[in-house]
Amino acid sequence: MNAGRRVDYAVRALTYLAGQPPGKAISRAEIEKKQDIPSHYLSKIMKDLVVGGLVHSHIGSKGGFSLARAAETISIKEVYETVERPIVLMECLEKRGDYCPYCSVCTQISVWDRAQSLLANYLASVNIGNIADQTGLRDRYISLNAAAAT
Repeated sequence: MNAGRRVDYAVRALTYLAGQPPGKAISRAEIEKKQDIPSHYLSKIMKDLVVGGLVHSHIGSKGGFSLARAAETISIKEVYETVERPIVLMECLEKRGDYCPYCSVCTQISVWDRAQSLLANYLASVNIGNIADQTGLRDRYISLNAAAAT
């Protein structure tokens, strides 16, 4: 399992939306700028988040995106699984004997199964509301560096 850029960018976009006034449509360009997400990634990720029911897309000159549900009901696990796939630490946990003929006698499978359960449960317990972001990463980073330079 690798929580790569797609997951990172999806969480960044959702946390920024969660930090804005409820129901306000935020443009893709604003999300891109405030959270420093490359345009080519953001377009696909936002489409996935809309299809996954986490975000509403608003069309028109004042269009953009807003959360489809309360931020407190969107877990990091759900975000991961919306833009990637179900959390699987080892293929044998998902595919069992179809992946490896030794699954029925494997002494380590229980270790990986427990680790996967712990991770999935933890990510399910953290929600977008816990890490909402009103200002955006880029502005916070600029402010931090400006303060350090003085």
